[in-house]
Amino acid sequence: MCGIVAYVGQKEALPIIIKGLKRLEYRGYDSAGVALIDQEGLNVYKKKGKVSELENHLTDKGTLSSTIGIGHTRWATHGEPNDVNAHPHYSSNEKFAMIHNGIIENYDVLKTDLKNKGYVFQSDTDSEVFMKFIEDIHKNNDCSLEEAVRLALHKVVGAYAIVIMNIEEPDTLIAARKGSPLVIGVGKGEYFLASDATPIIEYTNQVIYLDDYEIAVIRNGSLQIKTIENVETNPYINKLEMELEAIEKGGYEHFMLKEIYEQPRSIADCMRGRLDAKNGRLVLGGLRDYMNKFQNADRIIITACGTSWHAGLVAEYLFEEFARIPVEVEYASEFRYRNPVVNEKDFVIAISQSGETADTLAAIELAKSKGATIFGVCNVVGSSIARATHAGSYTHAGPEIGVASTKAFTAQISVLTMMALMLGYQRGTLTESKYVQLLNELEKIPSKVEETLQMNPHIEEISAEYKDARNFLYLGRGYNFPVALEGALKLKEISYIHAEGYPAAEMKHGPIALIDEEMPVVFIATKDNSYEKVVSNIQEVKARKGKIIAVVTEGDTTVKSMADHVLEIPDTAEAFVPLLSVIPLQILSYHIAVMRGCNVDQPRNLAKSVTVE
Repeated sequence: MCGIVAYVGQKEALPIIIKGLKRLEYRGYDSAGVALIDQEGLNVYKKKGKVSELENHLTDKGTLSSTIGIGHTRWATHGEPNDVNAHPHYSSNEKFAMIHNGIIENYDVLKTDLKNKGYVFQSDTDSEVFMKFIEDIHKNNDCSLEEAVRLALHKVVGAYAIVIMNIEEPDTLIAARKGSPLVIGVGKGEYFLASDATPIIEYTNQVIYLDDYEIAVIRNGSLQIKTIENVETNPYINKLEMELEAIEKGGYEHFMLKEIYEQPRSIADCMRGRLDAKNGRLVLGGLRDYMNKFQNADRIIITACGTSWHAGLVAEYLFEEFARIPVEVEYASEFRYRNPVVNEKDFVIAISQSGETADTLAAIELAKSKGATIFGVCNVVGSSIARATHAGSYTHAGPEIGVASTKAFTAQISVLTMMALMLGYQRGTLTESKYVQLLNELEKIPSKVEETLQMNPHIEEISAEYKDARNFLYLGRGYNFPVALEGALKLKEISYIHAEGYPAAEMKHGPIALIDEEMPVVFIATKDNSYEKVVSNIQEVKARKGKIIAVVTEGDTTVKSMADHVLEIPDTAEAFVPLLSVIPLQILSYHIAVMRGCNVDQPRNLAKSVTVE
């Protein structure tokens, strides 16, 4: 969602902020802006469109020299994308400027009250209302800006990460968060603030993750953090493990392609130090203190959104097969609003790439309030979900910049697979010989992903044939049903082609009506317990002249004789097939999107980290 960058120190602020905004472009946005304090005062510059358009706008302003500044990329919620609705927003007297990531739910009530007091609004945003609400408190309570922020936070309802600057204190930044992420980079006499660590890592690896209901004040080169109850806290400084090279394209045309090709390494990194197939050992440190609750749970509830939800569906098959515990997979956005039945013997697994997904965080809080044990699976160290859960496991996939998730999906499945194997072995539902056999096969997955990636040129040829299709259907059964959903999601989100994923058997219950000679149908038809049934479904599509693209197990001849195109993946255990079968679908969506001229890394209307509901 919205991206925040701010700097105060001795260096020129503008180049740092602009570079930081570019680092945050992957989050998705529609406008950008900066505010700087210089000899002429507090000035705001903002523009609809990309950061490059803001840069062009700034070149007309001459030399902009300042050692303090704030910057923002906006993903529109209240008010259409335009120059006026872009951030930062001024106070009425233009002494303050603020950037905001989040949604203020009671903004309309606040706005009506402020209008009655004579305030005039330039934009349609809730953020401008927030800024002027703080201004009103500052004016009417004759208090410091810091105190006005604290008082305002007691009254606003919703989510926020904010940074405010004040012309009367040209060396001071005030920041606060609730629900939306905010990271503070600690340098030598300088500070960096951002929505995540990507704009910071170039300058320092020392960071503080601001917690909900905390206010940070950077003044005269020093940092103070207090709660909104005005209680000072002692922040913990974390060391970033991220490398700058990890957030660069590294010679690839797009981040998405780079991240697809990183999967042999990212899956191996996920398993490193955890899986020792030679000695039949599997250890997840995050489960150590909660294994007893995990083993004795009445039920596992998995909550997630988007691609992470698809990973959760794969996990449902894994846990029920290996551990024989009932599993429910819930959209986090629905779970929190339907008054779910949750109790103390439930084990809740929350999955999120960013660790900042607003709906998943809200679902966690609901489940915690009912006494359940919460286990997080996420990629970003120090993220909100990592801090909100009782325990968890990081996926160690490394930064994922492309909005369409690829390596995060396979890393999530890798962690969930290891959890299911551990649980099955501990519960005695997996024999030792089967357990060791599966560990040995799982250890081979990175090399088999590497082999699967060699199909790239062949998939590119197929993509050229179908790039102008208007609809796609993806079909799979068992473990490959969630892969069908994920393949359809990848295609629609980056190529804007309508695509639907279904269980293959459900085709006859409606979707078969869509099939004609112009309908490409992607089957995941690997050798498993459902293979013969899927072959029958392929014949049904072929009889209706549908175009068939099939992902099959290497050496398959039956499907090859029926399909228009086959994509062969190495043979593996049925439970591990999603880690391989999803790869050609990622590559297919990538090439089709590129051929259609789409912005692969930043598809329209989408955000990488969905930090608002």
